[in-house]
Amino acid sequence: MSEICSLFNVGADLCVPQRRIYRTTTHVPQELGKIMDSETFEKSRLYQLDKSNFSFCVFVPNILHLILLLGGIPFLWGVAGSVTTRFGYGSEYEITQSLVFLTLATLFSALTGLPWSLYNTFVIEEKHGFNQQTLGFFLKDAVKKFVVTQCILLPVTSLLLYIIKIGGDYFFIYAWLFTLAVSLVLVTIYADYIAPLFDKFTPLPEGELKTDIEAMAKSISFPLTKVYVVEGSKRSSHSNAYFYGFFKNKRIVLFDTLLEDYSPLNKTGEPQAEQPESDETSSETKAKPKNKKQGCNNPEILAVLGHELGHWKLGHTVKNIVISQMNSFLCFSLFAVLIGRKELFVAFGFNDSQPTLIGLMIIFQFIFSPYNELLSFCLTVLSRRFEFQADAFARGMGKASELYSALIKLNKDNLGFPVADWLFSMWHYSHPPLLERLRALGNVKQD
Repeated sequence: MSEICSLFNVGADLCVPQRRIYRTTTHVPQELGKIMDSETFEKSRLYQLDKSNFSFCVFVPNILHLILLLGGIPFLWGVAGSVTTRFGYGSEYEITQSLVFLTLATLFSALTGLPWSLYNTFVIEEKHGFNQQTLGFFLKDAVKKFVVTQCILLPVTSLLLYIIKIGGDYFFIYAWLFTLAVSLVLVTIYADYIAPLFDKFTPLPEGELKTDIEAMAKSISFPLTKVYVVEGSKRSSHSNAYFYGFFKNKRIVLFDTLLEDYSPLNKTGEPQAEQPESDETSSETKAKPKNKKQGCNNPEILAVLGHELGHWKLGHTVKNIVISQMNSFLCFSLFAVLIGRKELFVAFGFNDSQPTLIGLMIIFQFIFSPYNELLSFCLTVLSRRFEFQADAFARGMGKASELYSALIKLNKDNLGFPVADWLFSMWHYSHPPLLERLRALGNVKQD
């Protein structure tokens, strides 16, 4: 227990110097004077300070995890056993009991996390002008996410447990191959079949931007098939862009909040005036948008996409998949070694049984915690390296000036605070701080 608590304390300790910076850095540093005005600097400082204070409060739910460790897990397992027994399934139906346990555990997690999510959305994000949701939309979305998660989680878990049961001495290989197949299938179908359950995706209209995106993709042999705009503005004014798909079927997705000429948040008067909506969407989002000029112009969007395509061209996506699967195989191999150790189950209150699902939870979530923290740090370091490389790729495409201005605009739109404690930044920031990225781009001409 002390090791797990110490991990929580490390996360909190690293935030202390950064919170001090949020509190004390009240004026724009001289080196930032040309890229950030004092008003935006103060807004970003207060936003990040509120988020930091909130993150300290969120350590409280970790106490709930400790409650589970101190007897909650075997109690919940017993409740699941009582439920299955009531329906005529005895202790020999371990997989059935495991699925009931998993449903109860995820429901408990969702309910205990709901107040924190509500506070983050309707207090912090609302206060700083990012939230675009109504309470009804938020709750409906939460229910939908829970249902979709269960529809995926329960069948996958039951098959995984079955494979472990019948796999013999080499079950860990079969289990790893199964999880690999599941992850590839989910990545393939997510944007086409799962994401549209929550957000509206529409093809980018014909025009100069689409023509330029297709030309840029063709110039580096990126197998682009479609370009979508996702209606992110009905949830938040934060912006993003990404690509997905395997082999010769790549798609690019742009958040409407990223597009200066497309974002509903830049329109005055009636919201979504030029974008027809369903009655459901219009009734569940806010009546009036935040009239906040944001997003990037077309050349800047191309620069951002040049960065994203750089990740593909430089093989970053494939490298991340390989690292993930190597880690998964290692973890399943160690799981095969540890699963037979009865003392692990006894330590968590299971004196008379050794359920496979509980073994997975104990070993992957708790025994591997120090390793997972170290791996997370290494992946953060690698991610920062990849980000610099992708920026350099966009610069090599002749888009350094546009990327420079885009990074400044996106930092302003998302109220990113450009001053960071070096240790906090190294541990937490998967993307390099703004100043480091701008310096790496070099001296570029700005209008």
